[in-house]
Amino acid sequence: MGLDILDPAIQIDQTFIKPGKASWSWINSKDEYIIFDEQKKYIDFSADMNWQYCLIDVNWDRNIGYEKIQELADYAKGKKVSLILWYNSAGDWNTVGYTPKNKLLTSESRRKEFAKLQEMGIKGVKIDFFGGDGKSVIAYYHDILRDAADYKLLVNFHGATLPRGWSKMYPHLMTVEAVRGFETVTFTQEDADRQAEICATLPFSRNVFDPMDYTPMNLYKVNANVKRKTTSAFELATSILFLSGIQHYAESPEGMAHVPEFIKQFLRDLPVNWEDVKFIQGYPGKEVVIARKSGNKWYVAGINGENKEKMMTINLSGLATKGKVKLITDGNNIAEFSTQEFDVKDQITITVKPNGGFVLILD
Repeated sequence: MGLDILDPAIQIDQTFIKPGKASWSWINSKDEYIIFDEQKKYIDFSADMNWQYCLIDVNWDRNIGYEKIQELADYAKGKKVSLILWYNSAGDWNTVGYTPKNKLLTSESRRKEFAKLQEMGIKGVKIDFFGGDGKSVIAYYHDILRDAADYKLLVNFHGATLPRGWSKMYPHLMTVEAVRGFETVTFTQEDADRQAEICATLPFSRNVFDPMDYTPMNLYKVNANVKRKTTSAFELATSILFLSGIQHYAESPEGMAHVPEFIKQFLRDLPVNWEDVKFIQGYPGKEVVIARKSGNKWYVAGINGENKEKMMTINLSGLATKGKVKLITDGNNIAEFSTQEFDVKDQITITVKPNGGFVLILD
């Protein structure tokens, strides 16, 4: 209903709007590594994984600079990767010191900055730390989106309010945080302990409405003094369960080096948009299984939100009548996966580990 009563999309050339997957160094190495060499490594990571984007986060203007960002943009273009740059929303309400700051506050300065980014070949902006839901702040979101459209820039709002359908009005709004995302897992053990429960709630709540920048899928381990409690197959399943116009993955090149080649190839081939969706089963905070279709394939992803083993019987009727089903689930150790292949059937029963998950591909 919310989408139905919204204004129609603004009239823009939509050829620049391309969904995709992105690498992102900050989730792994934080502020200190927003430097030239690290970002070049993540561009190479995106290229190797066939991901379309690389996000360069806070303080890039100070630690790398516009001239060297231009060099990175040119390098990325040669690898068929596009760059997204982080910005502080700034304003009197904002005491956060991260930069670039105060570049977007007025239409004049914003359009000047956006024109520079367009000339540099930058494809998108991530704008962070908005303050409140007051009328002037809501107007600020809309002003940014209208100006970004003029300069063919994709937009990600972080530290932001629930967008409530803005992605229909502004189709270049690729994603919005407005969620207790994976970055909180890297901060405290309490959040890591609750991750499975929270992730099993989000498909019923936040991600029902609008694209969600949870930044999922840490397959190996968290690079912090925190122990991830979910399994690697759980993490893999979130790449399908969660919807985001650009999916920013929480894995590093070093972590991906521990992942089997067939999982890497799965992630290279994973579609960036979906033609159909079916809710299979679940209950908020307990478990969820969702099927998504792209072309002739159905991808079924399930997660166990509880810290106990479950036998989950999955109804596959109506998804495919013939062909093969490939099951990917947890192996015995971290970043280990188990695979099986069998003929299509109406239902299968899967043993799902505590805080575990699985993916089924019906071809």
